Amino acid sequence: MAAGVSDLRFARPVGDAALRDWQYVHNTTIPTHHLSLDDVRERARRHRLEVAYLGDVLAGCSTVRPPEDVDGTRTATVIARVLADHRGRGIGAELYARGLFAAWELGAEQIATVVLAANESGLRFARKEGFVETERYVLPGETAEWVDMKMVR
Repeated sequence: MAAGVSDLRFARPVGDAALRDWQYVHNTTIPTHHLSLDDVRERARRHRLEVAYLGDVLAGCSTVRPPEDVDGTRTATVIARVLADHRGRGIGAELYARGLFAAWELGAEQIATVVLAANESGLRFARKEGFVETERYVLPGETAEWVDMKMVR
C-alpha cells in the first residue's frame, strides 16, 4: 500500500449507493462524459468496477474491461480515476495495481488504458508505467479528446 494511505480500502460496488459512489468519481473526473446510474449498472455487468475510500471518504474508482481479442492478443483495459483532493498520495497507483492484477487474472496478454487528453498527470503516470499512445480521438457528440494507450514492456 502507498505511503500515507494506510486506511485506504477498496470495495466492489454492490447496490445503488456504492454504484453512485463509482458514478460520482467517474462523472467528476470526466466532466465531458457523464454516465447515468443505469449506464453504471450496465457497466457493472460487463466490467470489474471498484471504489476506493480513504477511511470513510470517497477517493477514487477503477474499471477493468475484461480481455477482448485485439489483433490476435487478449487485451484488457485498466482505468483508474482519483478525485482531485486525493491526488498525489498513491491512491491512483494502488487502484491501477489492483486493476492490473485483476486484468492478468482474467487472462489478459496485453494491457491498454484510456486517458482524457487534458489529464496531463494521468498521461504522465501511464507513460511512466510503460504505456505508449496508440490513438487520439473525439467521441461523437463530444468535444474532449481521448488517448488510447497500450503497455509495451
